[in-house]
Amino acid sequence: MYNKILIATDGSELATQGLSYGLELAKALNVPVTIVTTTEMWSFLEMVAEANKRAANNPIENYEKVAADAAEQILASAEAAAKKLGISCECVHVADRHPAEGIIETAASKACNLIVMASHGRRGVKQVLLGSVAAEVLNNSKIPVLIVR
Repeated sequence: MYNKILIATDGSELATQGLSYGLELAKALNVPVTIVTTTEMWSFLEMVAEANKRAANNPIENYEKVAADAAEQILASAEAAAKKLGISCECVHVADRHPAEGIIETAASKACNLIVMASHGRRGVKQVLLGSVAAEVLNNSKIPVLIVR
């Protein structure tokens, strides 16, 4: 059925629930996982605001370091959870990409045949205004997507 599962996480409480579900599924199926987290490209307005707050000399470099450090922490925690369950895992940080694109591209490049991720389950105007990475992945993925609410 599934021979490799990609689990997407941003480190949030909700995403951690999705991670746990994906890891339990991988354990039940006895398959390895790829755990991915993404960081988007820096925004000029955010960089200016951050530079003013921190008096940073190079706001882009500072953003990339903060994003990489956060991704490293997210993935280290996810990897520890996988190892605790005895699941073989590979961790991937996709930088400077829109999250849905990074998730789908990683699933393809790592030969995963199922994507597991969490969603807030927003509907209507809230989904349109806030956007939904899960909805984008669901609509654009060529492989099955399991959404955990």
